[in-house]
Amino acid sequence: MKNILVCIKQVPDTTEIRIDPVKKTLIREGVPSIVNPFDAYALELAARIKDKEPGTKITLVSMGPPQAENALRECLAVGGDKAYLVSGREFGGSDTLATSYILSCAIKKLEELEGKFDIIFCGKQAIDGDTAQVGPEIAEHIGLPQVTYAIEAEAEEDRLVIKKEVEAGFEKVAVSYPCLITVTKPSFDPRFPTIKSKMAAKKAEINVLAYADLEAGMDNERIGLKGSPTKVKKTFTPEVKTSGVKINEPTSEEGAEKLFAILCEDKVF
Repeated sequence: MKNILVCIKQVPDTTEIRIDPVKKTLIREGVPSIVNPFDAYALELAARIKDKEPGTKITLVSMGPPQAENALRECLAVGGDKAYLVSGREFGGSDTLATSYILSCAIKKLEELEGKFDIIFCGKQAIDGDTAQVGPEIAEHIGLPQVTYAIEAEAEEDRLVIKKEVEAGFEKVAVSYPCLITVTKPSFDPRFPTIKSKMAAKKAEINVLAYADLEAGMDNERIGLKGSPTKVKKTFTPEVKTSGVKINEPTSEEGAEKLFAILCEDKVF
């Protein structure tokens, strides 16, 4: 049996996001929040290990505001056993570097509470930022071997065998425990909750780790805005360009002549 941690993020549904044409900022009001899809795939890989190894425990952790509890409850309904929310005003404004540092501190605290984790699963990236940085940065902060872009995971006694996506196709990689794995979209979908599991998740306790719980082992210069070297100067929607000119002549020769005439008219030649 394995002790697994899955990192979860609640994100705005990017299909619903709009940008304020005046302020050039994201309009979040009225935009529904969802579990980051890549984190859902990560949880599914963890749940498949649990299916094969009875006694395996899956702990969930998320960093965010109080409403992120909803995302954790969704994940409790499809395989999670216990959930923790890292939340506090002190963490506000954190970029990926500060976020990964805060989560690494939280993970060290969780290992005091839940025991050492054999595997930490993360989605390859969050769809609201698309940086793919937080998972690998957590591995660096903690000092864990990591494998990225996993689509399958097979737990053996002393190692985890990963099938990962690469430009030329796929690779199989074995990594010893403990390790951190980031997960991309596999060939299967995450499982659906049952009515019974949804009801249980609704009643489940979400444990909150506040700043005070992590302060002792944390460098305050590395969290929040103070610990975030990334500064977003502007967010904007690219201007929509006018459509091109369609040349539809009977022959290729006539089409070439028409094109040449248009280019000459526009003083390209």
